[in-house]
Amino acid sequence: MSTTATRLITLIMTLQRQPNQKAADLAVKLGVSVRTLHRYFGMLDEMGIPIYAERGPYGGFSLVRGYKLPPLVFTPEEAVAIYLGTSLVGEMWGQLYQESAQGAIAKLENVLPDEQRNEIAWARRTLVATGMHRADPSALAPLLEKLRRAAREQNRVNMLYQSMTGDKTTERQIDPYALVHRGGWWYLVGYCHLRHAPRTFRVDRIQNLEILSQNFQALDDFDIHTYLESEFADQPVVRAKLRFRPEGAYIAMSNRSIWEALEETPDGSVDVTLSAPDLPWLASISLSFANLVTVLEPPELREMVCDWAKAVAELY
Repeated sequence: MSTTATRLITLIMTLQRQPNQKAADLAVKLGVSVRTLHRYFGMLDEMGIPIYAERGPYGGFSLVRGYKLPPLVFTPEEAVAIYLGTSLVGEMWGQLYQESAQGAIAKLENVLPDEQRNEIAWARRTLVATGMHRADPSALAPLLEKLRRAAREQNRVNMLYQSMTGDKTTERQIDPYALVHRGGWWYLVGYCHLRHAPRTFRVDRIQNLEILSQNFQALDDFDIHTYLESEFADQPVVRAKLRFRPEGAYIAMSNRSIWEALEETPDGSVDVTLSAPDLPWLASISLSFANLVTVLEPPELREMVCDWAKAVAELY
């Protein structure tokens, strides 16, 4: 669908939802000039959708009285996009929204013409998103539901939070702002009253969650998208260089998007450079390739991988 067509539909829906709007306000909402807006008015008039204007301080532009936008007609691509988005909700949220997602898809298919239904059937067979969770989603479902409800109703929560090493827990009161799924993990973002600042918590480390009766108001200047961007940018970065043996070179070559740099060597091995927030993260990645990978640098990563490998060997 062209940009002009999209803006025309947006203009109709905007005026249908809220008539008597000023030309300058409509132009800002559509991201066009007032002159272009008046050209859109003319295009709608030619399509049999007349716009009328009322003068005065409370006047503005409106759809002709009684006009309603006809039922939406989706292109095959739009129908697939809706199906994929709805399916993704069911996959990510599990039982919390899975039934609702399936119901929405069934309703969509029930009203679509054959062409769009066939396109969705094709997407169901060939465009699949799965395995997005590193933690068991069914085990997290009760926690996610309580956190979702607390965030929706703006209730503070009390919880125990387990450290990354699992050897200690701290009690915290949190104002839950948002739930974020990133890198296969669910995270809670909220204001921590222990640290007196917004913080991020991995949901699978939360224990003894209790929704409190106390309500909260989010910080005025808090924006979840800005926070996540800055948090990612501010994370400490540890860089490492790994060497894939010739028999494992195909793994390195087929995962180019993971590496910051990749270099093939004359003997058939492949050197790659990557970054991660900390050494344990890098050690886990290195060991996941078993004996196909050697850590070249940094030395402390070589030592950690060696220690972990010895500890595993002692178990058998």
